[in-house]
Amino acid sequence: MLAKNIYLLEVEAPLIVTKALPGQFVIVMASSSSERIPLTIYECDKKNNVVSLVYQVVGASTLELTTVENDLYSIVGPLGKPSILVSNIDEYKDKKVLFVAGGVGIAPVMATLNYMSSRGVLCDLIYGAKSSDLLILEDKIKKSVNNYKIVTDDGTKGIKGNVVDAMERLEDYDVCLTVGPVIMMKYVSLKTKEIGLKTIVSMNPIMVDGTGMCGACRLVVDGKVLFACVDGPEFDGHKVDFDLAMERMNIYKTFEGRKYLEAIEGNTHHGGCGECNHE
Repeated sequence: MLAKNIYLLEVEAPLIVTKALPGQFVIVMASSSSERIPLTIYECDKKNNVVSLVYQVVGASTLELTTVENDLYSIVGPLGKPSILVSNIDEYKDKKVLFVAGGVGIAPVMATLNYMSSRGVLCDLIYGAKSSDLLILEDKIKKSVNNYKIVTDDGTKGIKGNVVDAMERLEDYDVCLTVGPVIMMKYVSLKTKEIGLKTIVSMNPIMVDGTGMCGACRLVVDGKVLFACVDGPEFDGHKVDFDLAMERMNIYKTFEGRKYLEAIEGNTHHGGCGECNHE
């Protein structure tokens, strides 16, 4: 346990460790009857073949995960595409990056941030949580970040407010990457759009199979249907329809809602292989 209801899970998975890059995710199952849980990769220890994951207990499936002692039933990955920053590292070597993390979004943020900073990229961080007792990985942050700000909703540590309140001098940055609750990423993107700061968001809608077949993580980006699991999870934050994404996540929670979405979305409901145009 890293903080209240927030856990670090370390899994020996050599095949995943050798292939994974920051920004990608895995899907784990605690037992053969468990739900599939998508978790973004936090760290890969190639020396010991261990992949580290951070998750928050939000329901029965993640609660069950805390009871696992020796073996997971399955871990599948790496899934999704590597971070846009990582894939284009040469483009950003002389640039300054602002990272904005909310809640357990700090884990995938630190994966990309560590990769970038170790290659000479200047990285600043804004990290927000509801309260100081939910802040994690602070010792790792201090070692990796050029400058950072802590923000808490209740003011128990750092700046009182939300991460947007701490976003200043945005003109000093070349790109922003934000990971956290969808509503947070929406308002971060609205803020950066005001000055035209390129912003990358890591979308975390409901996922089931992680290969585009189920249609759960369907998004609309720049008017085009895409799927977070195969086309992302990172996208241009200024082009994501956040309101539609949040509305769809709520509808998808019930069986009736899923059947409704399948009916109205027709042949764009499934992403297939992820290489087609979903049409």
